[in-house]
Amino acid sequence: MNAREIDAFVEEQKRSAVGQRLEMLRKDWGGTRKMLESVLLPVFKSFEGFVLEYELVSLSGMRIYVDAFYEPLGVAFEAEGYVVHGETITRERFDFEKMRIRTLGNRGYKYYPFSWDEMDKRPEACQRSVFELLGRAASMPSSGLFQLPVYEREILRFGLLRANGFSLGEASACLHAGEITARKIIRSLMAKQLVESSGNGSQRFHRYRLTASAYRYLA
Repeated sequence: MNAREIDAFVEEQKRSAVGQRLEMLRKDWGGTRKMLESVLLPVFKSFEGFVLEYELVSLSGMRIYVDAFYEPLGVAFEAEGYVVHGETITRERFDFEKMRIRTLGNRGYKYYPFSWDEMDKRPEACQRSVFELLGRAASMPSSGLFQLPVYEREILRFGLLRANGFSLGEASACLHAGEITARKIIRSLMAKQLVESSGNGSQRFHRYRLTASAYRYLA
């Protein structure tokens, strides 16, 4: 399922791309695919808000590209292989990489790289680091979460840290409230399209997860 979802996302990105960005999308991008499959999709559950090979222009007029850019929070996710970025890098390439990072910083974007080895051997740790990033964003006073009632806010914060979703009982424990109250809060969030059921509708007990729209409240 993940492979088909990634393939469909890449094709969608190609259809909207032109020029050098399109050429970048046609190249071998095994590292980026691994990052999408092992880290980003398990956390975000969809690719809404992401742009592959996001294009920026530096102060010198040079075009640079970000592997996977998350627009709602301005995060530049990068997949880096040791051979390319460590063993055989030239001085010119080293200088270029530093210029890329400065350009991202000047735009106010967060640079968030992952190595191939850690994505391959410790994907859960990579996912936890992204959850922590989202959690910190949600705690900022400028976060859109502060537009919501306090109980709804807490459920969304809780949902950010639950990769496999959460149950009504877990939401109740999070709020230190009864299940009737927790169910009311969840229904309100579902009405706002910030939470969705992740279980089978024919089952009595459901699990819930954040929707892609919920992450916009972090911006």
